[in-house]
Amino acid sequence: MKNILLFLLVIISGSNLFSQIYIAKNCEITFFSAAPLENIAATNKAAKPILNTSTNDIQTKIAMTAFVFEKPLMQEHFNENYVESEKFPHAIFKGKINETIDWKKDGEYKATATGTLDLHGIQKNITIDGTVNITGSEIIIAAKFNIHIADYGIKIPSLYIKNIAEDVEVKLNATLEPYKQK
Repeated sequence: MKNILLFLLVIISGSNLFSQIYIAKNCEITFFSAAPLENIAATNKAAKPILNTSTNDIQTKIAMTAFVFEKPLMQEHFNENYVESEKFPHAIFKGKINETIDWKKDGEYKATATGTLDLHGIQKNITIDGTVNITGSEIIIAAKFNIHIADYGIKIPSLYIKNIAEDVEVKLNATLEPYKQK
């Protein structure tokens, strides 16, 4: 009887043995706007994507004020005039990786994540193409996608129409490691 109870306990607890929460130990999100008069680029190293390998759920919350620009005036205009960071301080992506990935096996996998991007107070369903690279206990995620800024209610004054592109390229590179509760 003791052996049966011990076996059941191992089976029940073992079902979560390979379900793992991963959190970014480092992450870089960049965006690039190619426009006729001036290219605009910014980098954010403050985001901490989270991945649940048992459900393939992935999400991240991005502080808009953490984007750093080459010119301080660009950063000021971005936060005050375009994304309105005081009113909409974060962009949030919540989604799921669509492909079946063997999270226990090292290798590189092409992947897509489908979910909701909440930006500037507007939620839109998107699918993001990328790769998942598993090396030991680390998971490296790389993704690249475009955002049509008008879809998120971000308006460009006609005076600056040649300074800012209607579509912005976004790249994410994150290295995740198993979450260790402290």
